[in-house]
Amino acid sequence: MCGIIAVFSRRGDVSPAILDRATESLYHRGPDGQRQWISHDRKVGLGHSRLSIIDLSTGDQPIASEDERTRIIVNGEFYGFEAIQKELEGRGHRLRTRSDSEIALHLYEDYGTQCLHHLRGEFAFVLWDQTRRQLVAARDRFGIKPLFYAWHEDKLFLASEAKALWAAGVPARWDEMGVYNSVSMAGHMGRTLYDGVFQVPPGYFLVATDKHVQVNQYWDFDYPLKENNQPKQPDEEYAEEFRAALEEAVKIRLRADVPVGVYLSGGLDSCAVLGLAALHHPEPVKAFTLTFEQAAYDEGPIAKEMAALAGAEFHPIPIRQRDLADNFSDAIAQAETLCVNAHGVAKYMLSRAVRDAGYKVVITGEGSDEILGGYPHFRRDMLLYNREGQDEAAIEELLKWLDQHNSVSRGLLLPDGEIGSMEQVKRILGYAPSWIETFSSRQVKMRPLLAKEFQSKYGATEGSYGILDEVDVRRQLNGRDELNQSLYLWSKTAMASYILTMLGDRMEMAHSIEGRVPFLDHKVVETIVRQPVNQKVRGMTEKFVLRQAVKDVITDTVYKRQKHPFLSPPATLNPDDTFNTYVQDMLRGPVLKSLPFFDQKSVVALLDELPGMDAGSRTANDQILMLLVSMCVLQERYALTA
Repeated sequence: MCGIIAVFSRRGDVSPAILDRATESLYHRGPDGQRQWISHDRKVGLGHSRLSIIDLSTGDQPIASEDERTRIIVNGEFYGFEAIQKELEGRGHRLRTRSDSEIALHLYEDYGTQCLHHLRGEFAFVLWDQTRRQLVAARDRFGIKPLFYAWHEDKLFLASEAKALWAAGVPARWDEMGVYNSVSMAGHMGRTLYDGVFQVPPGYFLVATDKHVQVNQYWDFDYPLKENNQPKQPDEEYAEEFRAALEEAVKIRLRADVPVGVYLSGGLDSCAVLGLAALHHPEPVKAFTLTFEQAAYDEGPIAKEMAALAGAEFHPIPIRQRDLADNFSDAIAQAETLCVNAHGVAKYMLSRAVRDAGYKVVITGEGSDEILGGYPHFRRDMLLYNREGQDEAAIEELLKWLDQHNSVSRGLLLPDGEIGSMEQVKRILGYAPSWIETFSSRQVKMRPLLAKEFQSKYGATEGSYGILDEVDVRRQLNGRDELNQSLYLWSKTAMASYILTMLGDRMEMAHSIEGRVPFLDHKVVETIVRQPVNQKVRGMTEKFVLRQAVKDVITDTVYKRQKHPFLSPPATLNPDDTFNTYVQDMLRGPVLKSLPFFDQKSVVALLDELPGMDAGSRTANDQILMLLVSMCVLQERYALTA
């Protein structure tokens, strides 16, 4: 993985100094070399910060085509590239490097933007086509790799991170509507927290010319209609099908010219990845595991048992609450987004430990919950909306059991307290996904903490969830099973905007670590999309087909364990802890007061009420406080204007 920056000017020249400054701001993403290229007419500039993974000697970028009329910069990995290299050479292409990145350049020469259908992996790239005088930028199907863009002074800027846009001169300002959406719901596919800064949505590409800009979609989930998604074969055959797809995805992600490790928790996802990786790795895999002081959040013993079964080298990394406090600001500054738990900060520290251990590449279990219904709100949907032929009393008991056995998910992954209006959601979808109800309950808690003017300005949008305006409901959701609809909407919002940022790319690349995500290999996803919903959730068992598919390579403990979301202990659970002190000081201080979005008196009143709350209520309110603290960090670090 790397950092990329591009500038396309309609008026004036591209400044070498600005391009250099923007590239340098991404040094953490690519410390192995920074290079820039500016076109002869000075209207286009490309910058690249390289993290060397494949082809350590000749893979520098930007890479030019044979006639030097097309150039590309890439962040990410393309899998199966060796076979494509042979095909390209067979068609007469002369490759300048042996890197995987170069295949996208020549595939574009042969297929234009349709080249995206030939690419497999985690990626974002920008390509300049001098012949057509067009700039093409694309992002992988799931948003694993970030790609931001902004217009400023008749110039289009694109970059891996917003800070590179700001370094290039784009004004650093809050977007009020973006802030409201982020603190109350799950954000948008294209909009960000920042005025004028947008994302190329997952599965989309952007084309810009001197007169025209458009953003087009090239991939979507395409879940089958409900009547076409009924079981057609035994469970064993579905498990074999999924196992074959996942094992191949893990195997190809072991390909690197540097050592590859695995992030291991006590969860099914990372344990499955380790178990499959061990089958295809010639030496013991290095498994890196976070451990916490509080037993309810510590998965160290389960991970250690799994590492022993896989013959892996177990490498625990202990995290204390004071460590989270000490690293919170730096982690959020890298993420450039708001957090609901310090789990991202823990991942930031994990990546630093991995780098210090001499590793550049890790395989992770991210994305499994999003395609297999792993979170408790997906099980709730299955219970609520797939009742045909089931005993109503039994379902009600299971719903109570789900709530009682997921206390750490209260208010975060399951609704807590009052839920806002679901009328429009039900009118459009015919039902209300549990995750939207959960986020709505957070919105209700957040409302009293907002400044009156800010709330009155945007509060009328409550109950109208932006994601329903951004997706093709008729084509992608109508007639689909409710669970698949929930999975689709979650993947378009929380997965891309939060999980793959806060628990993925940004925390990994902060320390120059490349994270590879086999569950989000598009061939794996297309396999599970075709399978019936009872392969995802069956009763209280989530990710049913995955459990069956990897039963032989995971421990019995992991096989029988229900989903436990990766969370760090809430900051405010222990009043005497350093992390709680950090939160209190930040929210009672001048930075929050300077933000025009919140009523500090109401925030302080909530802080004063915390000692009298039970642990469950503190857990539910902790995410609200994390949102506020992370916003204070961004304000303090980047001096954003309103």
